[in-house]
Amino acid sequence: MSLESVRAYFAEKAPDISVIESSVSSATVVLAAEAYGVEPARIAKTLSLRISERVILIVTSGTSRMDNKKVKALFGGKPKMLGLEEVAEITGHEVGGVCPFGLKAPLPVYCDVSLKAFDIVVPAAGSTHSAVRIAPGRIAELTGAEWVDVCEAQDRSGD
Repeated sequence: MSLESVRAYFAEKAPDISVIESSVSSATVVLAAEAYGVEPARIAKTLSLRISERVILIVTSGTSRMDNKKVKALFGGKPKMLGLEEVAEITGHEVGGVCPFGLKAPLPVYCDVSLKAFDIVVPAAGSTHSAVRIAPGRIAELTGAEWVDVCEAQDRSGD
């Protein structure tokens, strides 16, 4: 079970971080923001992409939109979102619960600079009803992620 793999991951690598569960679905950015009492931008969504033969994960702010041109320029190929079955098969997490923690097999993880606007963000924790509260820098540290700028520039004044 995916939630269990994430719990095991944190128990081993960051015992100070505990998985929080919600009685309501947190499968989308809007639902997660409501479930965990934060603004949508603070939800850290994980994008599962295929670029040529590689699969990568990019963690971004919940309200950020990926810029295909930036991704193509950085990774040398056109990004394609993984299909539902592919996501679960490759990451071990169901759509709506995908996160860079407790993966079925190691994958390259990248954190978009959009996360740096926040001290704490709320990524999913392997299921559509779980999450963690964590500093963006800690996500990068724990997953060995590289910081990238692959989202469209945003006006943050409306947040």
